[in-house]
Formats: sequence, C-alpha cells, structure tokens
Amino acid sequence: MQTQGPALVVLSTLFPSAQEPIAGIFIRERMFRVAKELPVTVISPQPWFPLQSLLRRWKPNYRPARALFERVDGVDIHRPRFFALPGILRQFDGFSVAVASWALLRRLRRAGRADLLDVHFAYPDGYAGHLLSKWSGLPCFITLRGKEERLRRVDAFRVRMSAALRHATKVIAVSAALRQVGIELGAREHDSMLIGNGIDLGKFYRISRAESRRELDIPDDAQVLVSVGGVGERKGFHRVIDCLPALLKDHPKLLLLIVGGPSPEGDWTDRLQQMIRDKRLHEHVRLLGPLAPEALKTPLSAADVFVLATRYEGWANVFLEAMACGLPVVSTLVGGNAEVVCRDELGTLVPFDDEPALTLATHRALVHPWDRMAIQKYAQDNTWDRRIDTLVSTFRAAHESARSASRQL
Repeated sequence: MQTQGPALVVLSTLFPSAQEPIAGIFIRERMFRVAKELPVTVISPQPWFPLQSLLRRWKPNYRPARALFERVDGVDIHRPRFFALPGILRQFDGFSVAVASWALLRRLRRAGRADLLDVHFAYPDGYAGHLLSKWSGLPCFITLRGKEERLRRVDAFRVRMSAALRHATKVIAVSAALRQVGIELGAREHDSMLIGNGIDLGKFYRISRAESRRELDIPDDAQVLVSVGGVGERKGFHRVIDCLPALLKDHPKLLLLIVGGPSPEGDWTDRLQQMIRDKRLHEHVRLLGPLAPEALKTPLSAADVFVLATRYEGWANVFLEAMACGLPVVSTLVGGNAEVVCRDELGTLVPFDDEPALTLATHRALVHPWDRMAIQKYAQDNTWDRRIDTLVSTFRAAHESARSASRQL
C-alpha cells in the first residue's frame, strides 16, 4: 500500500511489453517495487517513422508495434510515438523523445501525478529527461545502466549525455564502474550515487536438478553450461560456441543451453544456428529461445555452470539470478562484472575476447567442487529490499528539497 510521497514519472524507451516481455525488465522490477511506496506512471516512448512497417517484411522483429496504453499491476504505462530514423539521425532521438512526451507530462502534472522525473539510460532518455526538466521545472533523476560506456565514444551522443548529467538532480549508477563513467561525462560527484539491481527470490531459486533435466530432456550424466540474454552480438553467445570444440575434448557430454531471443540490440539467431552447423555442434548446443523470468529457474537449475562472454555490462542481474540457483559464473572482466562476481568462490572473470582464457576458465569451473549453498547465500543477500528503501528515501528527500526551494522564492 502506497504511503504519502512524490509522484514519479518513469521515462524509458526500454520497458517490457507483450511483444518484448524481457526488454528493460530490470527497470520494471525496480520501479514496480517503488510503486508500492510511491505513485508511479511510466512513459515509454516508442520509435516510429512512416516506412518502418515495410521493413518488418524483411525484419519481422524490427520495432514491433506495442499498445499505446496499458495498465499493469496498477501502474499506467503510456507509449507515445517519437519520430526516429535509423542511422546517423539517431542523434536527434533525445529531442524527439522529449517532444513526444511533453504534452503527456503536462497533463500528468496538472493532475498532480508528476513531481519527479525518473529516467533510465543517459541517451536518448537522459537527454530527453534533461529537456523535459528544463521545460517543466521538475527534478530529474538519471540512472546509468550500461550502454553509456559504448555511446560516449560517439561525439554527438557524448555531448548530449554530458549536458543531461551535468544538470541532473541526481545520477544513479547500477555499478561503481558506471558511476565513474557518469562523473567523467560531467555528473557532479556529490550528486552521484550507487544503487545496484536486486533479485526476486520468488522467481529465482534452485529446483531439483533431476526434475529440471527431465523437463528439458537432458541426460543425467551431461555436463551443462547455460547462458542467458538478448541474442545480439554484445552478449557473446558466439564466443562461447567458439570454445566448445576445445572443451569437448575433456568434456565429451557437454551441452550448452542458450536462453534468449531478439533484443533491441539485434538478432543473431541465424548466425548462431549457422555456427552450430559449421562446427557440427547440433548435439551440444540448444537454443531455447526467450523464457519468462519465472521459467528461467528450470534451465538454470539444470546446469552446472553459467557462462556469459559479454562485451559490456553495467550490473548483470542475470549473474545473481544464476547464483540464486547455485551456479558459479564464468564471464568477462568488463564494466561492473567484478562488482557482482566479487569473490573467487562465486566464479571467474577473464579478459574480454580471450578465447583460450575463456575456455580454460570454463573447463576449470566444470571440474571445481563449488560450494553451491554459499553461492546461493550470496545471491539471497542481494534482494531488492535495501535498494528500494534507498531509492524511496532519496526521491522523498529530493522532492522535499524542491518544495522548500519553491517556498523560498
């Protein structure tokens, strides 16, 4: 039940929908929990240009059409369309998102449903939030979630992210590595804070290995790797597949489960399938497609080791989800990964794009006698509760500060 407090408007172009149920699910997990304490409305602008429906004839998953409005668990979700052409013109997306959201934000404010802006990702959302904050006078929180490290290498994006972060009321980062990125881009150090993601123990817990393997038709004597994420280049499923021929020499009954589907970053399903055919690995790799969060515990519980050869992560919540099912993690030493896999008893991190190192670490993880109860305990100590308490108190303090400042004018 909500208590008295500021009304939040969550702004994010990445938010779950019926068409893409896991896109931005980490934002929903956080903000729907905040919604139990404070009023929350979501604005999730969707990219549009006149010919994009024609593109779906060749790319069926390209910008799937979503409902313009829906109400989920008592939270209103609005999806106004913003004009967005692919390619170089993406540098104008931030302005376009702001324009598309402005009329709705004004209506929410007149209705007493907009006291603070809570924005996720520094671009295009953060820049849009910066403009909306200037136009409306509302305090603006920007959360850094990972892609900022990549986008800052492009001049047009870096300039806009810097403008947004310099003027944000607070900058929240999901990892210390991302907080540093934000400060380097211009965020004020004293107004930057670290609030990591959490885990839902009601969805992620270890079930019977025998039961989960029966459900997936996996032999009892198989050694199983599992990898989870959007099937694009960044997550690195192809890099794990490259390691399999060498691993099979010592682990002939090895099986890799890949869980995930197309994401806003792309769809490498066809490429992965071609790799599997070229390397004759059809008996050793299964593409399970996307699964709902509550179904992930089945492949996780069936596996021996979680592996993700990712190019970059802010805070990889999937590591905690795997650990909650008792799995050690093998991944890359990038972004905030070392903040999640922070002890040797939780897993191993290797340099990015180092196939021999990834192969060796995976082999060692398969033969190591892990204390799986200790791994589960670590995950259980990282629930959402503390994160949400910190967020809610921070939002309330910022709102009270803004009210005090307005009374003094």
